Amino acid sequence: MRDLSAGPRVLLKRLRELMAEPLEPQERLDRIVRQIASNMVAEVCSVYVLRSDGILELYATEGLNKEAVHLSQLKMGQGLVGTIAASAQPLNLSDAQAHPAFRYLPETGEEIYHSFLGVPILRAGRTLGVLVVQNKASRNYREDEVEALETTAMVIAEMIATGELKKITRPGLELDLTRAVTIEADGYSEGIGLGHVVLHEPRIVVTNLLNEDAEKEIQRLGESLGGLRISIDDMLSRREVAQEGEHREVLETYRMFAHDQGWVRRMEEAIHNGLTAEAAVEKVQSDTKARMMRLTDPYLRERMHDFDDLANRLLRQLTGFSGRASDESFPSDAIILARAMGAAELLDYPRDRLRGLVLEDGAVTSHVVIVARAMGIPVVGQAAGVVALAENGDPIIADGDDGQIHLRPMADLQKAYEEKVRLRARRQEQFKALRAVEPLTKDGKRISLQMNAGLLVDLPQLVESGAEGIGLFRTELQFMIASTMPKLEEQEAFYRNVLKQAAGRPVTFRTLDIGGDKVVSYFRAQEEENPALGWRAIRLSLDRPGLLRTQLRALLRASAGAELKMMLPMVTEVSEIRAVRELMQKEVQHLSKFGHSLPRKLQFGAMLEVPALLWQLDELMAEVDFVSVGSNDLFQFSMAVDRGNARVADRFDNLGKPFLRILRDIARAGERNRTSVTLCGEMASKPLSAMALLGIGFRSVSMAATSIGPVKAMLLGLDIDQLAGELNAALDDTKSSLLIRDLLVRFAEANNIPV
Repeated sequence: MRDLSAGPRVLLKRLRELMAEPLEPQERLDRIVRQIASNMVAEVCSVYVLRSDGILELYATEGLNKEAVHLSQLKMGQGLVGTIAASAQPLNLSDAQAHPAFRYLPETGEEIYHSFLGVPILRAGRTLGVLVVQNKASRNYREDEVEALETTAMVIAEMIATGELKKITRPGLELDLTRAVTIEADGYSEGIGLGHVVLHEPRIVVTNLLNEDAEKEIQRLGESLGGLRISIDDMLSRREVAQEGEHREVLETYRMFAHDQGWVRRMEEAIHNGLTAEAAVEKVQSDTKARMMRLTDPYLRERMHDFDDLANRLLRQLTGFSGRASDESFPSDAIILARAMGAAELLDYPRDRLRGLVLEDGAVTSHVVIVARAMGIPVVGQAAGVVALAENGDPIIADGDDGQIHLRPMADLQKAYEEKVRLRARRQEQFKALRAVEPLTKDGKRISLQMNAGLLVDLPQLVESGAEGIGLFRTELQFMIASTMPKLEEQEAFYRNVLKQAAGRPVTFRTLDIGGDKVVSYFRAQEEENPALGWRAIRLSLDRPGLLRTQLRALLRASAGAELKMMLPMVTEVSEIRAVRELMQKEVQHLSKFGHSLPRKLQFGAMLEVPALLWQLDELMAEVDFVSVGSNDLFQFSMAVDRGNARVADRFDNLGKPFLRILRDIARAGERNRTSVTLCGEMASKPLSAMALLGIGFRSVSMAATSIGPVKAMLLGLDIDQLAGELNAALDDTKSSLLIRDLLVRFAEANNIPV
């Protein structure tokens, strides 16, 4: 073969011209393989494309039998081509027929060729096909020839990704990039979302692949790398980044990758071969991902995510890509896909266009899931690998009922789900018909059903759901969606609007609960090893009394002439309640002094989330007007289970005996102290667990608005005294191995109770 020092650049220039010509897809592909063969002085050049059924089909060839095109096929892992596709690694052989994976395809006439070089056609680390050159003479292809062929494969990958080859795909067959994928995951919020994918952190699609001036591209790459390194050094130098800990380790890994000369050299080589700076980054990123995807070591796979994120940051530096779709391009039926995200990030999206949320990580009690449930959108979590498989705009079904993701679903499955959605809508209409029905159990006990909220857009559901009031209004959401700290007047106007829209129904405001995983951009807290057990909620408020007093003043002024119900989050000791009472009294005196009207009635409560309060129950009940049990955090702290860690979040059952006994003690303490007790966590939202709560003594529960109908349908058929007898006996039995969940299911079935 001739010297290829200028070969890749000449080849890519010719390919650029071919891509610009108005050609039919098959002719374009035929001319591409002819051009590659000519440039590399190869007697054969062939393109195999991966179909959705796992078959690699010959789509074009120069040198082999033309009649074999679209007929010659290999399975993934079969033959040399199948081996390259499965491993995502090149094969460079001087005697192809001596390789153990060689498979003879008589229709191609390739038996006379000995030398073989095949490279995977990759996009975002995913194999889309295989590009092959062959020669009769036995020889090994040089490293620069391998690099040239890999670079050329990117052009073909773009043809596949843009859908150009669909026109020459045989009827009834599809390419792998468009194949239907079903992922078994976990349902975190009920409902079915039909729509189109919006990647929370969208991949930058590089369309400008081929460069005009290599030195200019090298300079662009160098400048962007410099900016990237400076931004990482800046993050590491900030005071809020702890000197030790996991967060710093990740950033140190980023810095190591950003300064890695091997990474830089591979990108520069790709530019010298004719790629633009961004195409070079994408090529090296894709090659690295393809290699690392096969790793089984969890630490190394995690490093892959770090490297992938760093490459995306570099692409953003090069392209100036902002990352968020404009309102014009944002679909009306968006289903957000993310590895993980915060509650505030979800609230950044236009709510009226959201149809679902899919997370690779997270847990049912993580705050983003709670907010999504309050917004009434289905959520599916633990959907491993879904982000890498999806492209923006792909049709998708997110089934929050069964915990399934259907990406690019087949037409018959789409129709089945559309019918399921219609049936669900009819069921919701049946629940709406119950909204005026008084929530009385079969044995005549009245249950207070309230809803959780945190945004003004939640409030129309108060009437629609038939809720008695708002049992938990999360005031921190106003702070989380604001770009700056809301001023006194803004807070007052917001709370007044909430009370106005509640139209006389009771609203229980929870004071500011930030910290932990509730991040407020303008309020920088110090990095903590375990933020869930750290400086958050009432602890933060008492240390920043100006922040708390502003909120108390806003609540008092907004409730003038009406009733104010407010409660404190994450109380650990009763003394904290007394400290806030003193601040409240100062605000009352201040407002009175300046002639402001005050609420006609003030009810002061506390959240019971910290197990320490279990040994202060009577003292607590005497100090407050009401108690709200935050079952999510109480379960987390009682069972030593991080609610954001999916590995352990589902390990223990909140309907197990230990936790139900804790809740029963709280309900009994409320009864003997004649203090109202409401439970406003995840447990209240499911008919089965809500039934257990009623059985152990709760008479007031607060939940997502969409859960009120199903829970009311359950309680209308429930005889609480009958359930309480069986349930309490089982909880008191220390020897029985009967699962409480099984007892509840059997009781519901025996009494025709819908759960």
